Amino acid sequence: MHRSTAPRLARLLACAAVPVMLVAGCSDSDGGEKKSSATPSASAPAKPSATPTVSAGKYAKIPDLCKALSAKTVEKLVPKAKKKDGELLTGSCFWNGLDSEDTDDQQFRSVNLHIMALSGDPNLGSADKRAQAYAEQQVKKATTEDDPKDVKTTKTGGIGDWATTVTTKTKKTVDFSNVTVVTRTANVVVALKYSGAGYEGAKAPDAADLTKDAQAAAKEAVASVAAANKK
Repeated sequence: MHRSTAPRLARLLACAAVPVMLVAGCSDSDGGEKKSSATPSASAPAKPSATPTVSAGKYAKIPDLCKALSAKTVEKLVPKAKKKDGELLTGSCFWNGLDSEDTDDQQFRSVNLHIMALSGDPNLGSADKRAQAYAEQQVKKATTEDDPKDVKTTKTGGIGDWATTVTTKTKKTVDFSNVTVVTRTANVVVALKYSGAGYEGAKAPDAADLTKDAQAAAKEAVASVAAANKK
């Protein structure tokens, strides 16, 4: 055998012994073995889809519920409140009292102030969107609880980013007039219910006066949300 062909023959014999699937990695050229471009490269792993993110909301916290209204406002709304500092309930603060100094004009008043902050959720929407949905739920609640009559719902401007006032009449031991103001400021919902009644035959409170006072108090509560988040 010619001396120059021996190395080439040896390489060919070596390749013949390699399994078929790997033959592409061999070459019979004098330049030696080459890596085949035919060898499939491993495909790059798929990147995991990014988790949707949403804003936490403009306001991270709410004020102390029983301090969201000033003492002066509480005194005006509930002149003879049993607890001037309010009674902290689950998610709200409550004031009530009966002014019976004038036996011919005994007047009962109560205020329930509820404030809720909503955060964004990838599946449920932005903080503001969730707050709007919650506000609308509070309006519906105000129009249905305690078997109300003479229900009126009015869109209200000048309080937060969105507001609705609900007026109703309900019957307990006496006839009650109720005003609920539901308002949204960014991602926070304020629901303030103001109720009044005349006892022992006293004249029922004027609905327009109750509404005016409830709306003013709701506006004050909205301002307290902004103030709480500046601290």
